[in-house]
Amino acid sequence: MNQAIAVAMTGASGAQYGLRLVECLLAAGREVQLMISQAGQVVINMETDLDLPSDTAAARQRLLDHFGCEADRLQLFGRQQWLAPVASGTHPPRAMAICPCTTGTLASVANGICDDLIDRAADVALKEKRPLILVVRETPFSAIHLQNMLTLAQAGATIMPANPGFYFRPGRIEELVDFVVARILDHLEVPHQLGRRWGEAGS
Repeated sequence: MNQAIAVAMTGASGAQYGLRLVECLLAAGREVQLMISQAGQVVINMETDLDLPSDTAAARQRLLDHFGCEADRLQLFGRQQWLAPVASGTHPPRAMAICPCTTGTLASVANGICDDLIDRAADVALKEKRPLILVVRETPFSAIHLQNMLTLAQAGATIMPANPGFYFRPGRIEELVDFVVARILDHLEVPHQLGRRWGEAGS
């Protein structure tokens, strides 16, 4: 079985969630197959100092430098790169997380619309019964959004809105980001030390 984990970043606010997730997966020794939508790239450039170029190869090199990882541990696929392994059930990743996930991507996946590689990779994860996590970042949710979430939950996906907890009294934005990323890593079954768990000393 392919042990890589696919991560897709779409155009919802919260690029820090996706980038931190990739960082933690790489630190845990996982291979990451990354996809970034056009709107997702815009949001990354707005919300972070990463300033990704539009060219896929150049963007991949920028990410390799940013994360400081070996070249074979991080792949970046273009939006129409249909020969990528994530596009086929013959070589799907072990799991996939869309982080952050727009409600538009949510709708596409819920209705089986595969207009780009992110939608197709999610469709493959569902049909191959691999873990699929959608970190939806929107508020408030309309009835349409909620129905799409229910459709995907019934199909086997995990709906995980980016809702950090405050009971551990965070003092920095990074702690709020890590709270959400820790929950994603738990569902991906990737060990981490991002924070105390409920009931542990000091909680």
